[in-house]
Amino acid sequence: MIIDIGQKKEICRAVNPAVCKTLKRPLGSKNNGGVQSHLVACVGVGPRRRSRAGSGCCSPFSLVSSQRLAAMAWPRVQLVVTADDFGYCPRRDKGIVEAFLAGTVTSVSLLANGTAAESAAELARRHSIPTGLHANLTEGRPVGPARHTTSSLLNSEGFFLGKMGFRKALEAGDVALPQVREELEAQLNRFRELLGRSPTHVDGHQHVHVLPGVCQVFAEALQAFGVRFTRLPVERGVGSCSWLEAPARAFACAVESDARAAMGPFSRHGLRWTDAFVGLSTCGRHMSAHRVLASLARALEDIPAGRPLTAELMAHPGYPSVPPAGGCGEGPDAFSCSWERLHELHVLTAPTLRARLAQNGVQLCAIDDLDSKRPGEGVPCEATLEPFLKPSPP
Repeated sequence: MIIDIGQKKEICRAVNPAVCKTLKRPLGSKNNGGVQSHLVACVGVGPRRRSRAGSGCCSPFSLVSSQRLAAMAWPRVQLVVTADDFGYCPRRDKGIVEAFLAGTVTSVSLLANGTAAESAAELARRHSIPTGLHANLTEGRPVGPARHTTSSLLNSEGFFLGKMGFRKALEAGDVALPQVREELEAQLNRFRELLGRSPTHVDGHQHVHVLPGVCQVFAEALQAFGVRFTRLPVERGVGSCSWLEAPARAFACAVESDARAAMGPFSRHGLRWTDAFVGLSTCGRHMSAHRVLASLARALEDIPAGRPLTAELMAHPGYPSVPPAGGCGEGPDAFSCSWERLHELHVLTAPTLRARLAQNGVQLCAIDDLDSKRPGEGVPCEATLEPFLKPSPP
């Protein structure tokens, strides 16, 4: 972990117009610039409420005006904004690139089996976009040997089992984990073929990488390929976000539970992740500048003053897919065709979000700007997550 050492010593780095890299000093050394005090109030959407005493999590429904929010003191935060599903279809990719060039999206996750993976890789090279792998075990056709044989990962038509279908099969013990490893390695190799290098990070399409059993295989594969950075999808307080429909809220809580259990295998294999994650409560039509900052506020609560923080915002921007184009071999799904992708794109490219993040001391950065990405160090993130990894209410 790091502490930034003052604006006078900042050095701008043009990864894109909103990304900069600062001189850094190891944690525990003198902080000449002075890290701002931590945020003590939670912000969100809806009527004002009191936080429940002793709950360990402030209410996400407290309403704070934009003026007051801008005046609140935040700790120094490095925020990676990752656009998932790069390579899904040219229209989605066009929007993702626009969000990157606008300066808000700072990283993308590529679907190796996406129908537009090759053109997406060319876009990543052309615009120097930090690109990771979006490991996919749930949608479309496989990349590895499973394409040519019977596999526990596939249905009778040769497609993956789907978001919930894969989870049900895994829970029933019907998924052969060696076949999972084989497919993950095939997608990592495919990424190298497309980009000519290893991914900056690897996360999971529909959070498949944190599932029981899969997380162990996933961690082993990443370690073997020399990938050090992943995503831990734990969003504090997401179970209390009343604007989420009940199924979405239940799924988010299940993802949180799986992610906590995955911390052990991830850390044992040298993987790193950001201190905080947001995006489950701000997906699609639920995304707004205010809600993004509210999610970060929840993540910051109880972190001691002077404590630096890294965070990731998961996003799915783009122009909606138009069937039959797109997808991963079986056409685009309803999620990709929805107007909600365009809504996220508008939020991410409008100046409001970037301005409010900057007002609150949040620095947009690329994934390889994070100090926790440095090789040869311990795994700081497991311990630093523990103070606020408390289960969200169901």
